[in-house]
Amino acid sequence: MRGGLVALTLAMSAMAQTPAGQTVPLDLRKAVEIALAPDGSTRAQLAEEAVKQAEARRDEARAALLPNIDGYFQGENFTRNLRAFGIVLPQIPIPGYTFALPAVVGPIDNWDARATGTQTVFDFSTFLRYKAGRAGVDAARSDRDSTRNQVTDQVARAYLTAIRADAALETAQADVALSQSLVELAQRQKNAGTGTGIEITRQQVQLANDRQHLLEAETQRDRAHLELLKTLGLRLDMNIELTDKLSFHPAESMDPAQAVAAAKKNRAELHAQQQREHIARMNYDAAKFERLPSVTAFADYGTIGLALNDTIPTRTYGATLRIPIFNGGRRDAERAESASQYRQERIRTADLRDQVELEVREAIDSLHSAAAQVQAGEDGLKLAEDELAHAQRRYTSGITNSIEVTDAQTRLVRARDNRITALYNYNLARIDLGTAMGDSQSFLP
Repeated sequence: MRGGLVALTLAMSAMAQTPAGQTVPLDLRKAVEIALAPDGSTRAQLAEEAVKQAEARRDEARAALLPNIDGYFQGENFTRNLRAFGIVLPQIPIPGYTFALPAVVGPIDNWDARATGTQTVFDFSTFLRYKAGRAGVDAARSDRDSTRNQVTDQVARAYLTAIRADAALETAQADVALSQSLVELAQRQKNAGTGTGIEITRQQVQLANDRQHLLEAETQRDRAHLELLKTLGLRLDMNIELTDKLSFHPAESMDPAQAVAAAKKNRAELHAQQQREHIARMNYDAAKFERLPSVTAFADYGTIGLALNDTIPTRTYGATLRIPIFNGGRRDAERAESASQYRQERIRTADLRDQVELEVREAIDSLHSAAAQVQAGEDGLKLAEDELAHAQRRYTSGITNSIEVTDAQTRLVRARDNRITALYNYNLARIDLGTAMGDSQSFLP
């Protein structure tokens, strides 16, 4: 795993350093690997950082249960007004004189080096908040897995859009070539005396339309490639060659009930939501158990004296039992708020569970429909090609005019577009099913 990650990182570095103008081959699975790499998709990087933040919050919550030890060294020089502390020293009568003790003491030097520590002995509410922090890490990791699944879906969609644009460009080029050949055919027919000038003009109009469609297809292809590069986090001036093509790979038959059960087991976002519900429940319990007493131990040890070479050790230790009595209703308000948050998370969990089932069932229906569309598109393309071939033979033989050829050509262009759309929808339906199942990579075309 580590070796594969290092190899992928090196490959991405090499792609980033590719000279301008050089074309880099790219297939769909490699594109997904690039997006999921540490320096790949922005969403994947942010999800990884969210896990680190959750781990830090867990450690912060755990710190409240661990010893807290501080040390300090203090030197001071002070004076004190004893009367300010209510200390009034008596006057000492002496014959002929009254001796009064001074009310101000000092200046005095004092040096103190000391270590102090506290330890929570029992605080059930704090312990529950630490458990909630641990569950938060699990939720963040599930969110990260969900994000990776969504990034895979996003990359696959962008890649499919790009190869669809490639296929549309190839079709547009084929349409232009066909129109050019038909213009030449019309010219030969006119030269042979079996055609007319209007037929040449008609084919030239069709050629002009096809050339315009070709320009549009080139623009759409360039735009789709740029969108794919942005999704992968690669330089936008890179030239890429998509090695995969639109094709039909039949998916295995899947029982909807079993698919729904598998999706509820595999969907990372559902796991994350269940963890958030668990966290809300523990936060509610923590607010509820704040009414319980808590016990904290404390101690300090150090040395103190009037000079650095004249100090003696001192120490203090003990325990504090804190019993909550009344805090203005804050605990009741926090408990009511956390109870409402817990109910919200339960509602979200139930809604997400239903949403997962809906997405799976819709994806299966879409996949079946798209497979039928592919078959219909293939049949329609074959029929359109046969029709054009018949029309060309009839026109060459002088049996019919060029209108029949033009009509057949138009239907062939539509059949080619229908086939591309059907293949795109089918492969998109595969990706939708994989995303709904929580395992996009297993359903990649």
